[in-house]
Amino acid sequence: MNDSTADQLLRHPCFNANARHYFGRLHLPVAAGCNIQCGYCDRKYDCPNESRPGVTSQLLTPQEAIDHVEFILKNHPTISVVGIAGPGDAFHNPAVTLEVLARIRAAHPDIILCVSTNGLNLPDYVDYLSRLRVNFVTVTINTLTPAIGTRIYDYISHHGRIVQGPEAVTILTRLQLQAISLLKRKGLRVKVNTVIIPGINDADISLTAARLADYRVDLMNLIPLIPVPGTPLADIPPPSAALVQQLRWQAGKFVPQMTHCVRCRADAVGLLNQNNTLFDLTDTQTKESFG
Repeated sequence: MNDSTADQLLRHPCFNANARHYFGRLHLPVAAGCNIQCGYCDRKYDCPNESRPGVTSQLLTPQEAIDHVEFILKNHPTISVVGIAGPGDAFHNPAVTLEVLARIRAAHPDIILCVSTNGLNLPDYVDYLSRLRVNFVTVTINTLTPAIGTRIYDYISHHGRIVQGPEAVTILTRLQLQAISLLKRKGLRVKVNTVIIPGINDADISLTAARLADYRVDLMNLIPLIPVPGTPLADIPPPSAALVQQLRWQAGKFVPQMTHCVRCRADAVGLLNQNNTLFDLTDTQTKESFG
């Protein structure tokens, strides 16, 4: 970890639990599509009423995203991090993601930049992220075991080809681990998000954590499943609080655990305990009370 990343870690509310009381984040919903289909995911683009990953009130163009960044950073100095976390995957259309990140970096040399991705296309863009000083990257890895992955992922889209079954999971996990290795070689901080899916991957999570430790992953975030109607995993109940605690304890033997995640929307803004979206800030009252 370089000096710049170490300093930024003090101000990143997701990677540093203490920072969440003082510093906020801004998520830009510019990633429209996705290159994998997870059994628990239903990306919604016009949804003000749900609070979970993959949901946003609307998609933004790069210029709209920049306009929102300028307004929010000017009016809300607690924002220390700008990131791209959906509603699709940041590297399904990498040109949009990299354009937005590059324009923010040029205008705000000291802002913390981060990105979240499933990692399938990530290896090709690690050098770009390093040059833009996008020092924090989150990769969603729900399993590294193909037999389990086939119960989570319907398909991946890789090099223009739809791939299913064990082959798809093997390709996905190979590229995820390759990307993490490259990121760590560049000195970036890596967090892995893992959705806890009872009866599918819960018994496998400690094994996943042990493998991730070999790749020097900095932080692991075990996220309880949110059953979404209409998805293949809709009928699986969310894990109990006791199971979540147990799995975090087991995985924590290998990788430090994030325990303060609030499962942000793709358009979230503010401190982690504030239920605001960036579109709320057009309301004058919200602007005045946001802090």
